[in-house]
Amino acid sequence: MQSRILAENDGQKTYALVLETGEEVMACLQEFADGQRLTAAQFSAIGAFSDAVITFFDWEKKEYLPNPITEQVEVASLNGDVALAPDGSRAIHIHTVLGRRDGAAFAGHLAEAHVRPTLEVIVTENPAHLDKRYDPESGLVLIRPES
Repeated sequence: MQSRILAENDGQKTYALVLETGEEVMACLQEFADGQRLTAAQFSAIGAFSDAVITFFDWEKKEYLPNPITEQVEVASLNGDVALAPDGSRAIHIHTVLGRRDGAAFAGHLAEAHVRPTLEVIVTENPAHLDKRYDPESGLVLIRPES
């Protein structure tokens, strides 16, 4: 993974990250978030994956169900955020839309993906921080801006 700061203004920073063939997306983004000590950030990306696992949250079961993708796909959209989990770690939350050769698409939460040939990510860090708190209704840890 390569990175470069593009801009810095009033505590807000914008970075460009470029991931290369074979790199695992979640691990790279976690490494970057931890290394930069991000506490409130958003990102978007385009590129392609050789394979991926996306998930869908089943409301009744209160769990994420995996949907493995075992083919080359285009990253038509990838959006996410970084916030602080209740234990103080950096939580990364990503949604993606992945396009197949025939134009059909997969969508869901990104759990894992391997880049091929590139993933171009723009990260915007905000000077404040966001906290996540446990939500008993969903069973999830969700961002709570008032925290």
